Amino acid sequence: MKITAKSRYALRVLLDLAVSGAKGPRTIREIASSQGISEKFISRIAVPLRRAGLVTTERGVKGGLRLARFPSKITLLDIVESTDGPLALVRCLARPGACGRQGRCAAEKAWAGVNEALAAALRRTTLASVAADQRRLSPPPPSEPDYCI
Repeated sequence: MKITAKSRYALRVLLDLAVSGAKGPRTIREIASSQGISEKFISRIAVPLRRAGLVTTERGVKGGLRLARFPSKITLLDIVESTDGPLALVRCLARPGACGRQGRCAAEKAWAGVNEALAAALRRTTLASVAADQRRLSPPPPSEPDYCI
């Protein structure tokens, strides 16, 4: 299984919102500039994030995106499922009836266990914990001294 670009970039967009500390919404342009993602792609990602209740959007001059929940209440599983749909490592887990061997196949049971382990790991990891790691990895630049004579 491969996490898609939509999910990877969705995490970066949400991470930007969590780390920025902005009092109001952040514009797509601000996020695009900060994350190196095209504005068009962020606009496409914002729709499923809004539908999933992870962000709210505000229109107008002072509009943009903001987190709809606290970062501690958003998991990586929420993000992946909002952009890519339900987590399923193999087709038989994604669609019941997709395989004639379903329900009597040891491989299906094995894949289901791996799938659940991955889902549990994604469920345990919150946006808040990733944001804390981001803050440690790239602390804000030191402020310039203010010299007055």
